[in-house]
Amino acid sequence: MILHEKLSAQLPAWRERIKSLAKEHAEVVVDHVNIGQIVGGMRDIKSLLSDVSFVDPAHGIIFRGLTIPELLKALPKARASKMPLVGGLYYLLMIGEVPTKEQALEVEAEWAKRAIVPDYVYKMLKTMPKETHPMTLFSQAVLALQNGSAFAAKYHSMKKDVYWEAALEDSLDLTAKLPVIAAYIYRMKYYGETSKPKYNPKLDYGANFSKMMKVSDKKGYSELARLYFILHSDHEAGNVSAHTMHLVGSALSDPYLSFSASLNGLAGPLHGLANQECLGWLLEVHKKFGGVPSRDDLYKFAWDTLNGGHVIPGYGHAVLRVPDPRYMAQMEFAKKRFPDDELLRLADLVFDVVPAVLKEQGKAKNPAPNVDAISGTLQYYYGVREFDFYTVLFGVGRALGVTANYVWARALGMPIERPKSLTTKMLEDVVAKAAQPAA
Repeated sequence: MILHEKLSAQLPAWRERIKSLAKEHAEVVVDHVNIGQIVGGMRDIKSLLSDVSFVDPAHGIIFRGLTIPELLKALPKARASKMPLVGGLYYLLMIGEVPTKEQALEVEAEWAKRAIVPDYVYKMLKTMPKETHPMTLFSQAVLALQNGSAFAAKYHSMKKDVYWEAALEDSLDLTAKLPVIAAYIYRMKYYGETSKPKYNPKLDYGANFSKMMKVSDKKGYSELARLYFILHSDHEAGNVSAHTMHLVGSALSDPYLSFSASLNGLAGPLHGLANQECLGWLLEVHKKFGGVPSRDDLYKFAWDTLNGGHVIPGYGHAVLRVPDPRYMAQMEFAKKRFPDDELLRLADLVFDVVPAVLKEQGKAKNPAPNVDAISGTLQYYYGVREFDFYTVLFGVGRALGVTANYVWARALGMPIERPKSLTTKMLEDVVAKAAQPAA
């Protein structure tokens, strides 16, 4: 298997680097922590290790050293496609090198071999109440797959330095099955279909998902699936879904247990709900004005939204100080394929108007759009209009980054995560001591 071969060759040097940092430089201070960060959700505390991705304030997310535009240009493309193969991205995230097309296709072939979902998973999903949220179904399906975990089966007989091998097996099995499960949940929940989706080994990951979803007769959903999964694959280690995977995995819970927990974090309204909230706001504007409003009308509506105590979803980012390159990539995709779509034209007008309004308001450090401001609009165009399913789509893509991080964490022997807590009184004592005049 190509990923196993390439990872195995890299590990001796990587382990030596980690060993050197831990033993020879353990006392070097990286960051300091203030009370605002402790009580404010550990915001911006530099305390996690991930070589898979990094969010740069000026360039957006960096995947293994590549910006989004560089990534989309460098990765090998699917046949007759302008979008990269998702297998090429997975190779990059795992290995840290841009693959050849042959190497990307080897990953795609591995997924095709592993995409069969056990019958008991389908049976479990069919027995759930019809009103069950799709993210609940998705997380339960991942937990059900844990029965086949190589990591769990081999744990008591494995040596620590080969944990990564079983982790890689599980990660490939899991990521292969996720688009099948997601498509099944979609067809079952919204269309009452219970036939098992079939993964076609002649098609790539994105094209298979498009075919299994059966959502649209418009051309291009395969292309969108490839782009969507790539853009949502990772967002450095500190966001809730990535950090949850890392935290649970640090206890040596296998990739299935860890990713189910990751999905449960992603399902939280403050994490995975944003894309549907953004689309809902656009639809509200479209309905109010009976189409795309004038620039002046949208300017006034944006101010009315803010003055009413509400936010304009999709605008502003905790780290970025530029428009999210993931937003820009999706907007470029849409403008090339359906530039006359009213909802897209409205989203583009919002991009022109809302940042200026937020600058005038003066509260947002970065008033530019993030990825969520446009992603739902693209899904809506292609016929995926069931808002509560959008987080499942997010989850399929996010699995790529968090499983790559999981494999590397096991390969480098990362320890169980255990930060130290303080009481409120302790923090108050720190404040009182800091306020005392120097002797």
